[in-house]
Amino acid sequence: MNAELERRVAERTSELSTANRRLQEFVYAVSHDLRTPLRAIDGFSLTVLESEAEVLSEAGKDDLHRVRAAAQRLGRVIDGVVSLASVGRGQLVLERVDLSRMAAQIVAELRAAQPERTVEVAIAQGLVVTTDALLAEVVLANLLGNAWKFTSLRPDAHIAVGAVERDERQAFYVRDDGVGFDPAYAHKLFVPFETLHGTGEFPGAGVGLATVARTLERLGGTCWAESSPGEGAAFHFLLGDAAEAG
Repeated sequence: MNAELERRVAERTSELSTANRRLQEFVYAVSHDLRTPLRAIDGFSLTVLESEAEVLSEAGKDDLHRVRAAAQRLGRVIDGVVSLASVGRGQLVLERVDLSRMAAQIVAELRAAQPERTVEVAIAQGLVVTTDALLAEVVLANLLGNAWKFTSLRPDAHIAVGAVERDERQAFYVRDDGVGFDPAYAHKLFVPFETLHGTGEFPGAGVGLATVARTLERLGGTCWAESSPGEGAAFHFLLGDAAEAG
């Protein structure tokens, strides 16, 4: 009976691995096939806008801008699908990771991309864990990028990175004083392509937080969010049993 059970488990594991590999191949193939016509739509629209600017009406220009915006948004959605499909591939590589230093590097990149913004970022020191560095960076980059984006309407924004004790474990957080969200819709935050704010005001494909949730699931962890409209948001996460403090 044990031998039969082991044989069935091995078969199911092999079938699942094959199915996952084929799904990833399908995602990459479809994304590649879609990107080419999207680039053409965006590129030719831009060409018409530039070469025919004098004869196009304002309504015509507006329509072409809408076409370009839609093509670019679909491109971001494709990138998001590929990103979600790639999470969880490969073996975990556990090492000591300084989350404080990692967060500082990510913030430096955000500042370099938008040097005109005034954002005060407080990062607690000593946030050192044993975890997979690449996956930890995926989590922090998405959460900090989210905080940076949703504080963009404030002339002087504030973001904080730190940790608190929760059930004798370190629960890390990224907190901001941005637009926040209605907690009644918190269950949609980590669902792919769900957005609680208009894409015109805050552009994005709606996959950042879904990627965070999937990455933490890979690490055996979890995440949750707290907020009120207009009062900012706080995103907490546990890195799971695969990550140990110290």
